Amino acid sequence: MLITNGRVLTFGDNPQLIENGAVLIDGDAIVAVGDSQTLENQHPEVERLDARGMLVMPGMICSHTHFYGAFARGMYIPGPPMKDFREILDRLWWPLDRALDAEGVRYSALGPLIDAIRYGTTTLNDHHASNRFIDGSLDVIAEAVEESGLRACLCYEVTDRDGPGVTDASIRENVRFIKKMQAEQNPRLAATFGMHAALTLSDETLERCVDEAERIGHRGFHIHAAEGTADREHSLATYGLRTIDRLAQRGILGPNTIVGHAIDVDAWEMALLRDTETWVSHQPRSNMNNGVGVVDVPTMLRGGMKLVLGNDGFQNDMFEEMRVAYLLHKVARYDPRILPADQLLSFATANNAALAQQFFSRPLGRLEAGAAADIILVDYDPPTPLSIDNFPWHIIFGFDGRKVDTTIASGRVLMRDREILHLDVERITARSREVAQATWERFWAQ
Repeated sequence: MLITNGRVLTFGDNPQLIENGAVLIDGDAIVAVGDSQTLENQHPEVERLDARGMLVMPGMICSHTHFYGAFARGMYIPGPPMKDFREILDRLWWPLDRALDAEGVRYSALGPLIDAIRYGTTTLNDHHASNRFIDGSLDVIAEAVEESGLRACLCYEVTDRDGPGVTDASIRENVRFIKKMQAEQNPRLAATFGMHAALTLSDETLERCVDEAERIGHRGFHIHAAEGTADREHSLATYGLRTIDRLAQRGILGPNTIVGHAIDVDAWEMALLRDTETWVSHQPRSNMNNGVGVVDVPTMLRGGMKLVLGNDGFQNDMFEEMRVAYLLHKVARYDPRILPADQLLSFATANNAALAQQFFSRPLGRLEAGAAADIILVDYDPPTPLSIDNFPWHIIFGFDGRKVDTTIASGRVLMRDREILHLDVERITARSREVAQATWERFWAQ
C-alpha cells in the first residue's frame, strides 16, 4: 500500500517534514518514505491510500497503562471521599481487580484498545491485575490485543496483598506467559515480569521474582514505586530503606525495568535510577487525580534519566497526556520556561519508542525503511505555518486524539475516516456495559 499526498512527519533520529510526501508499506513494514510523485511513478500498481493533505506520522506509544481500570469509569464508591492514595487503593483499585472475571478482563481490555485505535496509539505497555482470575488472564488480554490489531507488552502484577496463594499464582502467570511469548515470537505481542508496588511486596517475594525471571532467561520488571509518600514511609518503617534504594538492593532495577511514577524520590534515588539505566514512566493525569504530587521531570531530564510517558489507565490519547505534562510542570515550578515542547516531545516519543524497541523486533515510533508500519493520519490544517522546527508546539497547542482520522498498525488499516473497520464497536460497547454492571455488583458485595 502507498500512502500518498500527505505531509509526512518522520520523527526518528533525523526528523523531516516532507510536503506532499508518501509512505510505501509492504506487509507489516515501511519500505520507503519520500516524495509522492516519485514513489507513485516507481510503484504504479500498488494500492493507494490518499492522505488528502493530512499529517502522516508514526503511531503513538504508551509506556504504562492499566486496561483493567476501564471499568472504574463512572463507578460509585460508597462512603466519604477517599482522602489519600492508600485509601484509593484500598477502596477502589484493589476491590475492583478482585471483582473481575474472565469476561470482565476481556471487555475491560477491549474498551481501552478501541480508544487507542481512535486516538492513534498503536503500542501499549499494560500492567494487569485480576486477583480472583489469574491463571490464563494474560491470554485473555492477548486475544483482545490480537483482535484489536494493535501491539502490546503484557504482564501480571505480583503482590502479597491478597495472601500467598495469589502471590504464587501471579508469579506463575508471569512465568507462563513470558515463556509462551519467547516460544511464539509474535511480532505484536510481548511480555515482561509484572509486580504491583514496592509497598505490597516482601523481600522474599522480590527475591522469588528475580530468581524466576533469571531461570527463564528474562531480565527486567514492570513495577510501581514511590508513587506517593505511603511507599516511602512503609519502606523506611519495614526495611530501613527508601523505596528505590530497596529495589536497587533486591536486583529489580536495570535497563529492562520500567518503574511507574517515581514521584517521592530524593537525589540519591534519582542517581540510582539513572545509573542503572532504569526506565521511569511519568503519568501526569493520574498523579494529579490521585493528589500524590508532581514528578521532578526537569531534574530527571537534566540528569539524563530514561524518562518515558504513560497514562496509568486514563484514555489512550497520548497527545492529551503530553499537553497536561507541558502545563503541569510550568505551574509546579512557577516558571513558563520549564519543559518546553521540543524537550517534552523528545522524551514522549523518542524515549517511548526506544523502550518499545526492547520488546518488539522492528523499530517503532519513526517513519523510515525497515520500521514497523504503525502510522496515523492526523486531520490538522493549522492557521499558521508548520515546519520541522515548530511542529512540537503545534502538537501541544493544536493536536488531540480526536484529530486522528486513520490508524494503521503492522500495515493493517484499523480506522479510516474515524470509522473502525474490523470491530463491531457498538456490540462490544453494549456488552461491555453489561459486563461492567456485573463487575460493579461483585465490587459492592465485597
